[in-house]
Amino acid sequence: MRVRPQFEAALAAAREIKAHAPHCRVIFTVNEMRRLGRDAAELTALADHLTAHGLVLEMLAGPLQGMYDPSGPGRLLFGFFAAMAETERENIRASTLEGLDAAARKGNHGGRPPVITDDMLHTVLRRRANGETVEDIQPDLLIPTGRRKGQSPSLSSIYRALAEHEKTQAYPEAVETAHADFAALQQRDRSPK
Repeated sequence: MRVRPQFEAALAAAREIKAHAPHCRVIFTVNEMRRLGRDAAELTALADHLTAHGLVLEMLAGPLQGMYDPSGPGRLLFGFFAAMAETERENIRASTLEGLDAAARKGNHGGRPPVITDDMLHTVLRRRANGETVEDIQPDLLIPTGRRKGQSPSLSSIYRALAEHEKTQAYPEAVETAHADFAALQQRDRSPK
């Protein structure tokens, strides 16, 4: 069974409590079913795990809100809602990908604009070549746009831009190939079908 680390720790704690007090009812509480797993198989495996360890599941929201014992007649209902949760997740994923694709065709690629512009990078490269440190250069750089306009970029942003620049210098043919492939892809998307 594949679960998130915090979730696994909570399950381990619930199993330990049940092991020390087998006569007590141990309730494992989650916000809603869709947070339990990524697909119906994972949700069903979790239900089997809870049953095997004598744990009761409580959901605070969603279609199965309340206490749920994953054995007996509730198992079929749990399976149905697990399948519905998987379908909903796939629909959201498909809609998101379609939206991103439509935005990319319009030239919108999302994300934040880079903090370090080409001019800033060239300034850093030139001044470093003259022996200055990044720490000395950083206060003189100003972010031209966005929420932090007029402020200096962080040292980590500068070092990240320098590392990316070094990669492009180390593998110039790979960068050129990537640019050519991207241009061909854009041309193909623009051509009438």
